Amino acid sequence: MQDDGLPAKLRRIRALVRKEFYQIVRDPSTIMIGIAMPIMMILLFGYALSLDVKSVPVAVVIEDTSPAAAELVAGFRLSSYFKTEVSTSMATAEELMLERKVDGIVRIRQDFSRNLSLGKADVQVLAYGGDANRARIIEAYAQGAVGEWTAHRASAGETVSGGPVNIQSRLWFNEANDSHYYLVPGLIVVVMTIIGAFLTTMVMAREWERGTLEALFVTPVRTDEILLGKTIPYFALGMMGLALCVLAAKFLFDVPFRGSILVLTAVSMLYLLVSLGIGLLISSAVKSQFAASQLTLVATYLPAMMLSGFLFDLRSMPVAVQVIAYAFPARYFVSLLQTIFLAGDIWAIILPNAAVLAGMVAVLLVLSLRATRKKLA
Repeated sequence: MQDDGLPAKLRRIRALVRKEFYQIVRDPSTIMIGIAMPIMMILLFGYALSLDVKSVPVAVVIEDTSPAAAELVAGFRLSSYFKTEVSTSMATAEELMLERKVDGIVRIRQDFSRNLSLGKADVQVLAYGGDANRARIIEAYAQGAVGEWTAHRASAGETVSGGPVNIQSRLWFNEANDSHYYLVPGLIVVVMTIIGAFLTTMVMAREWERGTLEALFVTPVRTDEILLGKTIPYFALGMMGLALCVLAAKFLFDVPFRGSILVLTAVSMLYLLVSLGIGLLISSAVKSQFAASQLTLVATYLPAMMLSGFLFDLRSMPVAVQVIAYAFPARYFVSLLQTIFLAGDIWAIILPNAAVLAGMVAVLLVLSLRATRKKLA
């Protein structure tokens, strides 16, 4: 082999990286997990998964035929949050609720207009409680519809209950009140976890089972060179996944990006290195594809979904679970992504979380070097 001027160490690393790229191209499963699956997840999570509740089927029971009651019913019928079915019988509405044809009942009692003139009118809202979170959202939407009706009557100079105070609310960083604004940035965590940890674990464990790593051990290649040869190709694949997610967030789902692309790239590189380090460490310690995949699933993918703040607010969890979540890197990366996308470069959040990820990179690097030893035992 000709000497191209590079030191022997760099030539060995380059050869290992080239070999790994060839293996990625030849292996359909690697391409599927590394490229096809992120694209499918972007489309699935972006278009199919939403925490917003719209077009809620509700039964509106009208027992009062006054103009005020009719105006209130019109507010529900014109709202995009409700799909109303008007009825004059509470028994009929209850039957629809039992049959799950509606998720809520709005009852306007027969004494509504009389109590309205006295300043103490009530509107009864019943929500199906099988899904407690959805029930709370339906209740809040109904209160909002009644509040809009009240404000409209107040602006027209009519007497309403509730006093002269009007509430003016505004959502910071998510003016559209769209759950995609934090779901899509959180999707980057899942994609980079799959590429960085799961894919690397499977590839390394497979080479342990096939004995190809043992063949490398009889060559002059050192342990750190083997790890670099494995890390660089999947690092590049992970950055491709990051680019796909950012482009999808911006151009497919119109998620605002208020931070710096350089900061986003830097913190994403840190998290990707952490994921790669976890994958290398698990595969070097276990050396079995099945066992390594199961351990990686528990150690990386499930925490990225459940304990990162991606789908569920950590502050609503028990204190013990919140403490456990601090041990997983996805928790810090989700905080970084949501901050950079929606709020901008808030250094009071970026620096501490990035420092934790950098510390994890250093620890995992040392552990991976110790676990991957040039010996067959």
